[in-house]
Amino acid sequence: MEVINPATGEETESYEEDDWAEIDTALDRAVDTFEDWRQRSVREREQFLVDLADVIRDEKHHYAELMTREMGKPISQAIAEIEKCAWLCDHYASHAGTYLQEEQHPSPPGTSVKTVHDPLGPVLAVMPWNFPFWQALRFSVPYITAGNVGLLKHASNVPGCALAIEELYEKAGYPEGVFQTLVVGSDPVDDILADERIRAATLTGSGPAGRAVASKAGEQLKKTVLELGGSDPFVVLEDADLDAAVETGTRARNQNGGQSCIAAKRFIVVDDVYDEYIDRFTEEFEALTIGDPMDEETDVGPQARRDLMEGLHEQVIASVDAGATAITGGEPLDREGAYYPPTILADVPENCPASDEELFGPVAAVFRVADESAAIEMANDTQFGLGASVWTEDRDRGERVAREIDAGCVYVNQLVKSDPRVPFGGVKESGYGRELSGIGIKEFVNRKTVWVE
Repeated sequence: MEVINPATGEETESYEEDDWAEIDTALDRAVDTFEDWRQRSVREREQFLVDLADVIRDEKHHYAELMTREMGKPISQAIAEIEKCAWLCDHYASHAGTYLQEEQHPSPPGTSVKTVHDPLGPVLAVMPWNFPFWQALRFSVPYITAGNVGLLKHASNVPGCALAIEELYEKAGYPEGVFQTLVVGSDPVDDILADERIRAATLTGSGPAGRAVASKAGEQLKKTVLELGGSDPFVVLEDADLDAAVETGTRARNQNGGQSCIAAKRFIVVDDVYDEYIDRFTEEFEALTIGDPMDEETDVGPQARRDLMEGLHEQVIASVDAGATAITGGEPLDREGAYYPPTILADVPENCPASDEELFGPVAAVFRVADESAAIEMANDTQFGLGASVWTEDRDRGERVAREIDAGCVYVNQLVKSDPRVPFGGVKESGYGRELSGIGIKEFVNRKTVWVE
């Protein structure tokens, strides 16, 4: 398993993949550890999170630099990702016990009826490269604190990050086997999923990958949570604060090189402010600094892999051939590494990649619509339903429009984001189930009714 630095195109590390004997040992260890871990109190498991947060903060620069070398995230954004992981630990260290407390139910006199939350067992997580620490901690922190144990199959271009996350848990004092990284490609995943020692699975990634995991897990009647792609609408109404909408829209499309499921991708702007918006939007895109991701002044680094950049460019070419106009950008940069410039496509027609597919890179598709009603219709005209953003200075109007958009979350006058305090997930082809908050921590528990006469 080779690691290629996307900023230079050079191989930096090579890792030996686990064979089935090593996988088998890890599965046995997970089962054995689970039997002890599940017996510990939630309060004790919360205390481990305090120590985990400390380890994360103490070594945040080391882990951020590792992330930047492996997948090209600008270093300032990588540090922010690591800090967010520590915040996640803080949140569940304070609230897991409340989220998992027994639920009392009305019952006849002299009886006790309650629901308790028992962990399921070893959970397999298939995670992507775009937020290599956050995605893995986002699943593991709540699920492990609920009493499960985790096994991570990470993306093949971030094995160093995957092993570093296992190291985090070890340094925080967790028992061996509570969290394990499997250094494997995609080939063994079906067999791992089918193994009786795996009790549930979660995946963040593409639609095809989600279907494959859901299908295999379904054969075994194993619970799954899927967070898949998105083509998030960014709706700008005529009474929006354009300064904020332009600034946030630029960040929402270009953060992490545009490689985020919840990045704003389709900018739907009403006619009254369209011309001003796209002019200012273009100025902001062209002012971004593209460069070495290790430089703290860099806004946009390379794409995570060259093949991904090439696939993105094919989508841009197909959209332009169909009638879209590249207002800025639209060609890979002539330099070492997988660099693609911030790009704006206007006059985007129906039935082309920029209108129908997820563009996983710094490419914004901008659409002109007549009014609010047309904006809502276009926002919902997609197979995806992960996040959405609505911009208006009328808060009541913003909430009304938000309620009409089919998505897992809608933010009014804000960047779409995941937050430990609120549920996160999608609808339609963006997946199902929820992560984070009190809802997410209970996705992989048995909500067992205990009735005592």
